[in-house]
Amino acid sequence: MTALGRRPPESGRTTAEIDYVLPLRWHDDAGLAELTGYLRGLARHARIVVVDGSPSPLFERHARLWRGIAEHVRPDDDLTVANGKVAGVLTGMRRARSEHVVIADDDVRYDADALARVHALLGHADLVRPQNHFHPLPWHARWDTARTLLNRGLGADYPGTFGVRRSSFEKMGGYDGDVLFENLELIRTVRAHGGREARPLDLYVRRLPPDTRRFWSQRVRQAYDDLAQPARMAIFLAVLPCVGAALWRRRPELIAAGAAAAVGLAEIGRRRAGGRRVFPATAGLFAPVWVLERATCSWAALAARFALGGVLYAGRRLRVAAHSTRRLRRRALATG
Repeated sequence: MTALGRRPPESGRTTAEIDYVLPLRWHDDAGLAELTGYLRGLARHARIVVVDGSPSPLFERHARLWRGIAEHVRPDDDLTVANGKVAGVLTGMRRARSEHVVIADDDVRYDADALARVHALLGHADLVRPQNHFHPLPWHARWDTARTLLNRGLGADYPGTFGVRRSSFEKMGGYDGDVLFENLELIRTVRAHGGREARPLDLYVRRLPPDTRRFWSQRVRQAYDDLAQPARMAIFLAVLPCVGAALWRRRPELIAAGAAAAVGLAEIGRRRAGGRRVFPATAGLFAPVWVLERATCSWAALAARFALGGVLYAGRRLRVAAHSTRRLRRRALATG
């Protein structure tokens, strides 16, 4: 794949008709030089809006570095939603000018061809859902890639970036910012309003892996997301009791069969839509470990939900993971 800023898409033109909204909130500038280089190349292909909720010293440093590269603003004061990322997205969408907009986390790295393809897909879809992949791949990124492969084996993964049509986003009035799993909330809101979703499994967009400390800090929070998908949550809650029952009955072959099934499903996800180009074969071997991790953290998430009233996110406790499509559809009908 080509890197942004090195050459234009194969069509021979840039994608100036697309806006790029980047919400971020940093507490240190460890990755500032790398992100600045990325934004400088990206600016050749898209108009960039950075919505920066960082503390003042960092915000001012970012403003100096990104002047002339991006429109750099704070989240709008009238947005009082609990999820700061959603406040950033809503602020950025207010400032978008193009009909086609990419929303991306600060660790997402588009190349020119992927950006152009999102732009093309938005010609007939209201929401485009690319596929993220980690690069580089330390051990914990391979571990988390197992989650991606299992999701692909059963359907599609949940990325840290979307393409959206601005007119559709405005028509549905944005989306609820008082939820934890904001990506699922956006997907379901688009569906509730009758929007069309494109899920190209072969549209690969690179993502930088978190450091190890951040990886561990996300375990229970990501398990809490499954409360928005009750059937999925029930499966993970059943894993530990089933493993315990197999050990009690001295049937280790049942555990081995379950582990093999997880690896097999992950490999199916890896092979779909040319995934072997970006997903290493070793990532699927982490699938049983990831399932045990998610099964354990699901009980912790359930305890947080009923004992603490939600899970902590950016200093606030969020109770709702995401609303059901049915509830969002009723809300859409009620508001016309």
